[in-house]
Amino acid sequence: MITKISGGVTAAKGFFAACTAAGIKYKGRTDMAMVYSEAPCVTAGTYTKNVVKAAPVLWDRELTDGDKLVQAVVINAGIANACTGEEGFGYCRQTSDAAKKALKLNGTEVLVASTGVIGKQLPIDRIVAGTEALAGKLDSSIEAGTAASKAIMTTDTQNKEIAFTFEVGGKTCTLGGMCKGSGMIHPNMCTMLGFLTTDCLIDKKLMLKALREDIEDTFNMVSVDGDTSTNDSVMLLSNGLAGNPVINDENSEEYKTFKEALRGVTLYMAKNIAADGEGATKLFEVKVVNAADVKKAKILALSVIKSSLTKAAVYGNDANVGRIMCALGYSGVDFDPYNVDITISSENGKSQLVSNGVPTDFDEELATKILSGKEVTALCDMKEGSAEATAWGCDLTYDYVKINADYRS
Repeated sequence: MITKISGGVTAAKGFFAACTAAGIKYKGRTDMAMVYSEAPCVTAGTYTKNVVKAAPVLWDRELTDGDKLVQAVVINAGIANACTGEEGFGYCRQTSDAAKKALKLNGTEVLVASTGVIGKQLPIDRIVAGTEALAGKLDSSIEAGTAASKAIMTTDTQNKEIAFTFEVGGKTCTLGGMCKGSGMIHPNMCTMLGFLTTDCLIDKKLMLKALREDIEDTFNMVSVDGDTSTNDSVMLLSNGLAGNPVINDENSEEYKTFKEALRGVTLYMAKNIAADGEGATKLFEVKVVNAADVKKAKILALSVIKSSLTKAAVYGNDANVGRIMCALGYSGVDFDPYNVDITISSENGKSQLVSNGVPTDFDEELATKILSGKEVTALCDMKEGSAEATAWGCDLTYDYVKINADYRS
């Protein structure tokens, strides 16, 4: 059993966080954050499948794929350090070296992450100065974790953090985290920057297995705009300070409990990224049920959630169900279109719009009211099997274009 608690990256035992205003791009707000563990951590990471990978992705992947222990993460917002060549990779090393020196680390490594404009070099003097400042501000409080989660935002309108406790071998363990994500969100890894921390003692290989399997049903089922970032990264750090017996058996109840806690954190983050999509006014959820198999269910759900026409209709509270049928149809999955039911629901009610592939005589006024809710769900019943999948996205608004038309300025 897992229990939601207050906090984020500092909720687990032995983790600290800090933020500072380094003046990288934003004026009048914090734009750098640090997460630190008082004990060395084993790590797991998942990264973008975009061929164009930012320098921090290359730096972090080498560390998390290897056996080196990590004690800190340094994050900046404003500039992505992507498409920056050897100079950009060198800045990752300089940031890491600055953190090691300031934190007096000996034999452990530092992860780095960046988010923001692609193609600009980091102002490394400000990054180094910011890193030194962060090391002097570290705090284990919930408030410090929350402040760090706000520092890493770019076009996000709200910070995203959560934590859960669970029991392993009679010991209380905690898994928490923070993430950022609002635009350039499309499934092809995890569509975000996410930093997860736990005091649970778990085998590195099992931790990586759990993370990679989990993102397939959470972060990889989110789409805001169809663009996969160069910087997508999710990192999980475990310092083992809960003192539980090590989890090293994937068939054990303890491993299942760990995965449940991980799913609680990542599902919350995935849905909140979708709801906070650039310019969005509502969360749009698509559930495909009774599909032939899970792979088909996922393809169908993502096809609808990615449809610009469907997203625009949801924004306009227009029950144009033909757009959903159309998106299902071009997904690349074969199915009987005259065997599909579609129902929409929200906090404002529920209505079946399609029965056996044909629109019903639904109440337009009620449908408009349903679509005006803050969380709208489209349930697509394929009636051909027992598999299901859920995808999350948002509506497509005028503000999305405004935000991205002048993103660099």
